[in-house]
Amino acid sequence: MADIQLETPAGPVSAALEVPTGEGPWPGVVIVHDAFGLNEDARNIARRFADQGYLALAPDLYSRGGMRKCVVGVFRALLGQSGAAVDDLLGAREYLLAREDVTDSVGIVGFCMGGGFALLLAPRGFRASAPFYGVSPKDMEKALDGACPIVASYGKNDPSLIGAGKKLEKVLSDKGIPHDVKTYPGAGHGFANALPGNRKAAVLRRISGLGFKEEQAEDAFARVFDFFDRHLH
Repeated sequence: MADIQLETPAGPVSAALEVPTGEGPWPGVVIVHDAFGLNEDARNIARRFADQGYLALAPDLYSRGGMRKCVVGVFRALLGQSGAAVDDLLGAREYLLAREDVTDSVGIVGFCMGGGFALLLAPRGFRASAPFYGVSPKDMEKALDGACPIVASYGKNDPSLIGAGKKLEKVLSDKGIPHDVKTYPGAGHGFANALPGNRKAAVLRRISGLGFKEEQAEDAFARVFDFFDRHLH
């Protein structure tokens, strides 16, 4: 894995780049981290996509000052549907498309906060989108006009996104957008993110229903890879 600098309309942003082994070109994938930032889990996810034959790029949306300084602005861009974070992710897509070892097909994958961006940007030039427990954009029916195919994953025990999967599926069905939406019993928010943490954090995650669920996570990733194989190749 290489750490690189991207030039975007909002200015330089650092990113992790994972290139598959073998000979390209490959489809590209932009990986959007969760609220915890570009940590080892996000890097592992980028490697996982590279192992499946996708050239993966994970921008660090906090690279201009760290999480504490940047998180409010990033969420503001998500909820306001514009701003530096949006420009960074669109810039990441353009970087991939400009590479000779990337095809003209680029998807987007996001988790939690990043899942919200994956939904928001589904109509913005990506060929497929995979939001994991992402907040739906404001005025979702309008926001998803012209969206690319979407494969979405939610946890049934996620108190912040009750019924989100059903609502998204209805909108996508009404619009005729190819989709695969699944809500996992026994899983809460963040079920596909293997985040480190101390014992106190682990207890809090159990009480709140948050945390990694290997069985559900593996099923969700398998669905994403199958969906991307159909829509990015």
